[in-house]
Amino acid sequence: MMTDPIADLLTRIRNAATAGHPALRVPNSKVKGQICRILKIEGFISDYEFVNSGPQGHLDITMKYGPGRECAIRGLRRLSKPGCRQYVKTKEIPKVFNGLGIAIVSTSQGMMTDRAARKAHVGGELVCAVW
Repeated sequence: MMTDPIADLLTRIRNAATAGHPALRVPNSKVKGQICRILKIEGFISDYEFVNSGPQGHLDITMKYGPGRECAIRGLRRLSKPGCRQYVKTKEIPKVFNGLGIAIVSTSQGMMTDRAARKAHVGGELVCAVW
């Protein structure tokens, strides 16, 4: 049994980026799909696709690399953990590397980036930071 599936997703992405793999496969969930959607919109991954196989299906994620084979994702950090959740108000949402990275926030209006949460004036749980 996995206690933190979001941390598992981030670790798999981090390991694939370090090893230079072109793609990876992770078990599917709604939260993982929303995180992948945000990473694709922000340009950290090339694409992701839901494949309906088995009881829950899986996500096939295509990594994004630059011309010198450097990965678009420099780092990932899980901010709110199952043992210690981090909730923030709108004005307390941190900027990742002074706006060069993103923080993913789980709000009452769904998963969104830190910029979108500030614009919508909503706070929530800090899920992770990507730069």
